[in-house]
Amino acid sequence: MSIPTEGKVLVDFYADWCRPCMQMNTVLEDFKEKNPEVPIIKVNVDQERDLATQYGVRGIPFFVYLENGITKGSAVGVQSLQQLRELCT
Repeated sequence: MSIPTEGKVLVDFYADWCRPCMQMNTVLEDFKEKNPEVPIIKVNVDQERDLATQYGVRGIPFFVYLENGITKGSAVGVQSLQQLRELCT
């Protein structure tokens, strides 16, 4: 898997067994509806360990906001819609 290096993107590092990650699905759907200009890429840390290491994932859920491949912000743990919007500004 590769992360886009052009434009804006929110990367969601998660695991299928992670309850907080599951809780984020509703918030992420809401974010996607209200912020169509920021695509969401979901990365399963169990399947993409190297990618998780590359982005410094130490806890999940872990979110990274990128613009043209450059990290502009990150957050770990359950986030509200407002927190995700602030992360992506």
